[in-house]
Amino acid sequence: MNISKQLDNGCLTLVLQGRLDTTTAPLFEQELQNDLDGVTMLRLDFEQLAYLSSAGLRVILETQRRMNQQGSMVICHVSDTIKEVFDITGFSALLTVE
Repeated sequence: MNISKQLDNGCLTLVLQGRLDTTTAPLFEQELQNDLDGVTMLRLDFEQLAYLSSAGLRVILETQRRMNQQGSMVICHVSDTIKEVFDITGFSALLTVE
């Protein structure tokens, strides 16, 4: 998985490419822990995300909880496959998906 970052006035955008699974979720979690201080808006761009596992869902949920305390989080450019994962797991009700 590749992660591209852009920080602009407290808005952090992360573009994920590849698979967010058991192997890559710890990397994603570490990147988030290192970069979220002072961030009031987090945008996760999933346009190039091909796969999302339960390990990735766990990191997303933890990140949503943190961002609820310090700002907001939006997930954008979600494929139909990833959207279906969010719908089946009930995450659609917990996340802001554009």
